[in-house]
Amino acid sequence: MKKMRGFEIAKGFENAQVNLPVRKTKYSAGYDIEAAEDCIIPSFKLGQAPTLVKTGLKAYMQEDEYLMLCNRSSNPKKKGLVMANSVGIIDADYYENPDNDGHFMFAFYNTKSEDVEIKKGEAIGQAIFQKFYVVDDDNAEGKREGGFGSTTK
Repeated sequence: MKKMRGFEIAKGFENAQVNLPVRKTKYSAGYDIEAAEDCIIPSFKLGQAPTLVKTGLKAYMQEDEYLMLCNRSSNPKKKGLVMANSVGIIDADYYENPDNDGHFMFAFYNTKSEDVEIKKGEAIGQAIFQKFYVVDDDNAEGKREGGFGSTTK
């Protein structure tokens, strides 16, 4: 059977006991994503970079698909966590890239006045596979050479 889309453990996390994502209900669009390790997301200070929460996962999909990373609906109110990029987009060619094997992470800011602790195995977000379309005169031929933030390099 040809692989269509799915999740795998990223290199470096083979022995970290990372759970592959699952949907919790029959009509859920998103696969629940867990943190691969404990981490602290510090209270926000102006000029601070977002905290990248490791998932230990990579995703494979068809060439005309992408993986959308979304925050959990409860994160902003309960934990003060907002995604730095609002929505994360994982392109099909990010899978097994030479920089990080396609390991995707969630970039969070913490709007609370105290640090937030994320425990390994805690649900941090959800991932939804989507199809995309291109315009009639599209002629993109570039090839991904790196990992996180490498599309324009």
